Amino acid sequence: MSESMHIGMAGAGLSCAVIARELAERGHRITIHETRPHVAGNCHTERDAGSGVMVHVYGPHIFHTDDEEVWTLVNRYMDFKPYVNRVKATARGQVFSLPINLHTINQFFGKTFSPAEARAFIESQADTTITDPQSFEEQALRFIGRELYEAFFKGYTLKQWEVDPKRLPASILKRLPVRFNYNDNYFAHRFQGMPAEGYTVMVQRMLDHPNIVVHLGSALRPADVGQYDHVFWSGPLDAFYGHAEGRLPYRTLDFERFEGEGDVQGCAVMNYNDVEVPYTRITEHKHFAPWEEHARSVCYREFSRRCGENDIPYYPVHLTEGDQLLQAYQARAAREQGVTFVGRLGTYRYMDMDVTIRAALDAVRAFIGARAA
Repeated sequence: MSESMHIGMAGAGLSCAVIARELAERGHRITIHETRPHVAGNCHTERDAGSGVMVHVYGPHIFHTDDEEVWTLVNRYMDFKPYVNRVKATARGQVFSLPINLHTINQFFGKTFSPAEARAFIESQADTTITDPQSFEEQALRFIGRELYEAFFKGYTLKQWEVDPKRLPASILKRLPVRFNYNDNYFAHRFQGMPAEGYTVMVQRMLDHPNIVVHLGSALRPADVGQYDHVFWSGPLDAFYGHAEGRLPYRTLDFERFEGEGDVQGCAVMNYNDVEVPYTRITEHKHFAPWEEHARSVCYREFSRRCGENDIPYYPVHLTEGDQLLQAYQARAAREQGVTFVGRLGTYRYMDMDVTIRAALDAVRAFIGARAA
């Protein structure tokens, strides 16, 4: 085995937890600094004392992946129970099924289309003059047409991003499928589920190793990097450089929590597409664990807004016109010695949990390969 290193980490979310465990098992000493009073980052979960419901404290996180190695890894630390995300949407006084599927199309247009008829009809609605969609709006108009776009995506997108959809990249919409059958599973991945005891317990188990020390309520400062043989930084990329080039733009979320008796809304996620409704969705957390039964319920109304200096950053803002600010920070990061930037914040990318874990495993292998070289 190669010589043991003392490795520092900023953050105890999924990225650093995976990297820490992988390197600890290879004999390296890991010191993690986490500013919050808990591990697991934004996928932190905890039992509500009053209702017993497992609450996704920073908003719902649903695990889905086609990556068998990632699925095997998370199941090493936690039993994942089957969970299918079936999202509903309130729009124009009706409740529809998302993602847009044959039921949605037939209900919205008052038709009884077969799959082939629906496909032909949607193509007739599409703007076929758009051959290479560059923006969110162009992507929508090309593939589903104006009526479905304005009913299901335009208002929601304006609330979520506070940016004209013409300025958002097409890639945001490409993540959402349109189906010409009655499949209402929001995701199409082979492996889908929820951790039986929550994500925080899963991450705690990842970090339960004699070579790993975690300091909660503690910040790793850029000035501390020299104390370690190497640092993995999962905090904001611009914060590492003291925002010297300016602040990278993020969206943050506010949650208005409320409780109720029994089943409040009948599903885990209800989107509110109309721009007149100030929140983007309501989530009912007990439905994320359908194997449990609770008499009371905990719900969140979710509001999106621009991220301020003291807010929790959730979504990086990418626009079609490009981002010179991000490029300036990426150029700095590429020159950095002894620091690897990881995770959503460290790489300024929107990543689902499985992609975050895959990127963390790749970072470990790149680090080991670089040392061997």
